[in-house]
Amino acid sequence: MNRLHPQTMYASVREYLQELEESGVDGLPLETVQQAELPGDREPLRQQPAQVPAARPQTLAELCQRIGDCQRCDLCHGRTNLVFGAGYEKARLVFVGEAPGADEDRQGQPFVGEAGQVLTRLIEAMGLKRAQVYICNVLKCRPPANRNPHKDEIATCSPFLTQQLQIIKPEVIVALGTFAAQTLLNSKEPISRMRGQFHSWHGIPVMPTFHPSFLLHNKENKQHYWDVWSDMEQVLHKLKLPVPEKKKKA
Repeated sequence: MNRLHPQTMYASVREYLQELEESGVDGLPLETVQQAELPGDREPLRQQPAQVPAARPQTLAELCQRIGDCQRCDLCHGRTNLVFGAGYEKARLVFVGEAPGADEDRQGQPFVGEAGQVLTRLIEAMGLKRAQVYICNVLKCRPPANRNPHKDEIATCSPFLTQQLQIIKPEVIVALGTFAAQTLLNSKEPISRMRGQFHSWHGIPVMPTFHPSFLLHNKENKQHYWDVWSDMEQVLHKLKLPVPEKKKKA
C-alpha cells in the first residue's frame, strides 16, 4: 500500500477542510459522522453511531421506569425496595425527606413508619390529606442502619429528585431536615438556621423545617413542634390556604 508523506497528508487535510468551509460547512458534529474519508490512498476513518440522548421523562411513571432496578450506587446492594415517592403528581405542595428507613424499605413507600405517622398528622393538621400532596426523599434507597447519606450517594440520586420536582412543578416545597434542605438549597447551613423563612429552588419557594424523626426523638421539647407548625403556617399562607387555629396546651 502506498503511504502519503506526513506533510502531503496534512496539506490534503487542510485543502479538504478549506473546501468544506467554502461550501458553508463550519463543523462536523460527531453524532452525525458515520464514516469520514480523507483524500489519499488509505483506509477510511470509521465512527461508531452516536447514542441519541433519551428524551426527558414527562411523567413520574416514566421517570420511575427510567430509574428501574437502579444499580447506580452501592446502596442497591442492601435495599429491599426502591422508594420512589408517593402522592398527587400535580400537587401544589411537596415534602422532601432525606432517605427511606426500615419500614419504607420494606414497603417501598415513603414516610410510612413512626416518622411518617408524625408527618401524616402534620399534613392533616394543615387541613390537607396525604393524597393531596407529594412525598419523596433525596435518596431512593435506605442507607445501612439508617446512617446519614454520603455525598456520593446524594450526588448520584439527587438528579432524580430534581426531575421529580420538574415534573410536578409544585408551588411550595417543604424540606424535611438537614440533608433535604442542604441538597435542595446547595447549602451547608444547619436546619436550625435555615428554617423559619423561605428560600428558593429554581424559583420555587422552599421552607426548611425539622424532620419528623427529630420531633420523635425530642418529644419532651414541645417548642420544636411549635416551630414546625409556625413553618407550616407560612406554607399555608404562601399557598393562600386557610390556617387552622392551634393553641398551645398549658
